[in-house]
Amino acid sequence: MLHAMHQPLTTEDLIKRIAKGDRAALALLFEAESGRLVAVAQRLLRRRDLAEEAVQETFLALWRRAASFDATKGTGRGWLTVSVRNRSLNMLRDGARIDHEDTDKLAELGDRMADALAAYEALSARDALRFCLTALDEKKREAVLLCYVTGLNHGEAAATMQVPLGTMKSWVRRGVMALQECLS
Repeated sequence: MLHAMHQPLTTEDLIKRIAKGDRAALALLFEAESGRLVAVAQRLLRRRDLAEEAVQETFLALWRRAASFDATKGTGRGWLTVSVRNRSLNMLRDGARIDHEDTDKLAELGDRMADALAAYEALSARDALRFCLTALDEKKREAVLLCYVTGLNHGEAAATMQVPLGTMKSWVRRGVMALQECLS
């Protein structure tokens, strides 16, 4: 029994303890996982402060919902990662936390739209890709160009075009499918 106490606690063990109201387990889990989770959130949100907020909100939700964790459906780390990812995507979708005073970031995103349109305009009039892109409606074309030419992720492209994340994903998916059909 003493030997078992020296075994490091797994994420799953800590979540089980959190479900029973163990604040020390929550602190241990936060210490062990928060750095990795902030990195996950920051890749989506592109801002450290928002990423930290997403992780904090995830741990607050974990405190309330730890009992809903089901180890038969995946690992504790996976569950936390999905939770932070979903929280980050909700923050992007809500747009309530977009700081419109961050003029450098907005200018950079604005330049990306100009870059995307310049790449489109640079295609030869005889180019099949230009023909197929021209056949798309303007919003789908801009969405595809932002994601595939400038490398913005769906959340950044949505912020650039000031549309909901789901709309952006739909435009990109439909635009790419139409391009594949047109080019085949």
